[in-house]
Amino acid sequence: MDYFVGALKKYADFTGRACRKEYWTFVLIYMMINITLVVFGLDVISALVSLVLLVPSISITTRRLHDTGRSGWWQLLVLIPLIGFIILILFLAQDSGGRNIYGVNPKAEI
Repeated sequence: MDYFVGALKKYADFTGRACRKEYWTFVLIYMMINITLVVFGLDVISALVSLVLLVPSISITTRRLHDTGRSGWWQLLVLIPLIGFIILILFLAQDSGGRNIYGVNPKAEI
């Protein structure tokens, strides 16, 4: 839960890096919230939550891509049907290297 709150605190920070655990924890909690709201028939609230969390999700995805040594612009791959989404998931699932142009490895700080 700390990673989710941490991502919300850095909602518009597109600099730096985010480790895999931070990114995937955010995605998991985000999906759990939306699925729970849809199951209870609160589709409008689910849409509002998605809208509110749009900028933080783009931000943390950019920081995750920075961790793998890529620019945040790689998120635009989702505009390519199916294959772009698959490639983006592969990029997001990769392990981070050492220091790169976006900063030090976040695992090294732990």
